Amino acid sequence: MLEFDPSADIQALRSTFGDIKAVVDVDGLQAEIARLSEEAGAPDLWDDVDKAQKVTSALSHRQSELKRVTDIESRLDDLDVMVELAHEMDDEDAADEARRELAELEDVIGQLEVQTLLDGEYDERSAVVTIRSGAGGDDATDFAEMLLRMYLRWAERHKYPVKIMDTSYAEGAGIKSATFEIDAPYAYGTLSVEAGTHRLARISPFGSADKRQTSFAAVEVIPVMEEAVEVEIPEGDLRVDVFRSSGPGGQSVNTTDSAVRLTHLPTGIVVSMQNEKSQIQNRAAAMRVLQTRLLLLKREEEAAKKKELAGTITASWGDQMRSYFLYGQQLVKDLRTGYEVGNPASVFDGDLDGLIAAGIRWRKRKDDD
Repeated sequence: MLEFDPSADIQALRSTFGDIKAVVDVDGLQAEIARLSEEAGAPDLWDDVDKAQKVTSALSHRQSELKRVTDIESRLDDLDVMVELAHEMDDEDAADEARRELAELEDVIGQLEVQTLLDGEYDERSAVVTIRSGAGGDDATDFAEMLLRMYLRWAERHKYPVKIMDTSYAEGAGIKSATFEIDAPYAYGTLSVEAGTHRLARISPFGSADKRQTSFAAVEVIPVMEEAVEVEIPEGDLRVDVFRSSGPGGQSVNTTDSAVRLTHLPTGIVVSMQNEKSQIQNRAAAMRVLQTRLLLLKREEEAAKKKELAGTITASWGDQMRSYFLYGQQLVKDLRTGYEVGNPASVFDGDLDGLIAAGIRWRKRKDDD
């Protein structure tokens, strides 16, 4: 007789999933998809390219949200069938398959439950992430590149589209900075808990003394905001520099001076873009990010909540939010939540969901206090 009765676990999952569906508002989501689909089907849609891109992007995001919910519902129904068949056949292998599916569904529903905590003004938007190396020389620039790969692998695991917008390579190892966009629902709300200073402690591969080296990198996360165009920037407030795009070690990538650096003189905010094909495209992408940062800065000042969005990150001692230890005890520890992972290699390979979920829950408790 097969000893396998996951009915209580499945019932608990269904209860949690029911609460999630109520928050997600499936009926409202379907109505929004119908409205956007009608707009997307208009024959003159692409007469206005910017509007068309906004409509199709919003439609894609809403469809992705709905598919995630309907897929889980279908898998829960299939799980009931798997359990029933395992008992009918008295088959331990079939029971093992049902156990694996149950564990996967617990993980997926847990992630979706965390997403329901993302109710901030900009949380549902896509995200632009910038990584900058801080104190620590070659170790810091190498660390910045490790973080870049970490977030790209995280996005890849979730099948989120990523667009590299700018990369500034260091003369030695790694990168000075990189900016990329993740185009996915709730990318900003999810990744905004990653903003802050990250600290790496390890035996440096760049030194001959075999000593421990501590290095830092800063992560900034801002939402992609359509209303950023509301921010008008007088020409006199803007310095535009054009330069040749480069690759690792200073190797030229383009034969034309297509890379663009925008400096907002009143605030000192600098945005560089070099990964588009033309100077015009790079300038447009840089302007969008600059306008978003200025809009956020304006709203932060008005609301006196500077740390709720991008904030100011110094990438040095006293400001770190997470530490990565790659010597002695291998450990990644979030200093805000206390959440720890004993396998740094998996974290650097994009296994961030546990750390991110702990961060989102910590932020929600903090906001509710």
